[in-house]
Amino acid sequence: MTETGQAQARPRPEAPRIIPRAEHTISRADISENALKVLYRLRKAGYQAYLVGGGVRDLLLGREPKDFDVATDARPEEVRALFRNCRLIGRRFRLAHVRFGREIVEVATFRAIPRLAAE
Repeated sequence: MTETGQAQARPRPEAPRIIPRAEHTISRADISENALKVLYRLRKAGYQAYLVGGGVRDLLLGREPKDFDVATDARPEEVRALFRNCRLIGRRFRLAHVRFGREIVEVATFRAIPRLAAE
């Protein structure tokens, strides 16, 4: 709230930025085999799928990620249909957890229509 009692407008999030391969040091060899399986299967099924979150940040900083997250245009039920090892969690914002033994790859659906373009 402002001093006049009016609610402040929320800043609009920026469009996602896809960093082309030539502009970063991340290699597929640095990414969990299971996260790659999720990305490849979603793409093969015709969905957009991107590695996102803290795992990407850690790789860019030269650290070992503790987990990997994926963002996609597939709805949670569509993700579950592709992976028998998938469990949907959450009520308001549903997430798909794709389990590979002790490793979980978290898959979230885009919240808004993305304007994805390589910069």
